[in-house]
Amino acid sequence: MPNRTSRVEATIARRRAEGGGALIGYLPVGFPTLDESIEAAVALAENGVDIIELGLPYSDPVMDGPVIQAATQQALANGFRLRHGIEAVAAITARVDAPVLVMTYWNPILQYGVDRFADDLLAAGGAGLITPDLIPDDAADWFAASDRTGLDRVFLAAPSSSDARLAHAVEVSRGFVYAVSTMGITGARSDVDSAARILVDRLRLAGATSACVGLGISTPEQVREILGYADGAIVGSALVKALSDGGVPALGELAARLAAGASGIRAAV
Repeated sequence: MPNRTSRVEATIARRRAEGGGALIGYLPVGFPTLDESIEAAVALAENGVDIIELGLPYSDPVMDGPVIQAATQQALANGFRLRHGIEAVAAITARVDAPVLVMTYWNPILQYGVDRFADDLLAAGGAGLITPDLIPDDAADWFAASDRTGLDRVFLAAPSSSDARLAHAVEVSRGFVYAVSTMGITGARSDVDSAARILVDRLRLAGATSACVGLGISTPEQVREILGYADGAIVGSALVKALSDGGVPALGELAARLAAGASGIRAAV
């Protein structure tokens, strides 16, 4: 594998050392338009989001809740193509320093070509992939491509995962392990499942040094709660809703509030 340090891991480690934790913000590429989605991602970084997660719109988003589904459907209706995702990554990384991970279902990558996509993402300045529907057992092609390019590979861990599967996810992930806090689909919730804390504890026992929690986080208080025991908090639906309702200014405002919740955590708990 190329001698390429994970910028995602380095960012998470830096935020931990500062006494807080990493705030990871998700937005779909192409919503409400391609240009606006690029401006929105830049606004995340400019308002304190540490790591950007860009979702590639897909016609069968089995894990996405209604807010994200509506946004991705609009992006597809606007004519989104996979190459637009690469173009967005390049445009964002040219303007901000935050690492950019792409969240994508696996079938579009297969259709594009695994090696071609890895090479194009690397050339665009991308940090790696989050693959919600790809399990390590089926990821041989992605292991080879990511080892060759040094791109991060983030696999999901769920409360229902066996100890053996958690250990495998920890072993093969690079960047962080994505701890799914609930058993449902994405969407802001008033209470983040206590299952998240138990899952992170299990990941720690399996050797995880970077475990980030997603699904259902929408407030600074929830960010602070999650970062009391996890290394990163992933916010998606709340940011997409802010962008949908109030455009980039509203998005930036929410990002800044969430970022305030991610500061000084360890000193406060």
